[in-house]
Amino acid sequence: MTDLIEVKTADLVGEQLAWAVAEAEGLDVHVAKPHYGTPARVFVQYRGESTERCERYDPHESWALGGRLIQQHQVNLHAPQTSDDCWAAWVTIRGKDFCHGGWQPLAAACRAIVATKFGDTVQVPKELTP
Repeated sequence: MTDLIEVKTADLVGEQLAWAVAEAEGLDVHVAKPHYGTPARVFVQYRGESTERCERYDPHESWALGGRLIQQHQVNLHAPQTSDDCWAAWVTIRGKDFCHGGWQPLAAACRAIVATKFGDTVQVPKELTP
């Protein structure tokens, strides 16, 4: 069993953010242990009627994954006005806004999605600590 730690949604980065999004999406998520100099990484298991595959899960970096989530969750994004500003992302559910920021639009969007499911804090595997 993986030891979990509590992390503020606003502080989620990298693999922690990927894990939290996968959990929020209800995916079959697991951590690949570090090996050959590669840190622990997040993977999800996809199962069909006659197929099964395990794939790297990085919606905070991949527009193929993150873009679909932005559309699915109707995430609103606001671009920074200056190079010192961060991206703002929010999801509105039943009149309540879940807002988060990030230096990249996908990270901001992923944090907003996680907030809709878990709120201000989320449990992530300790081994994903940067």
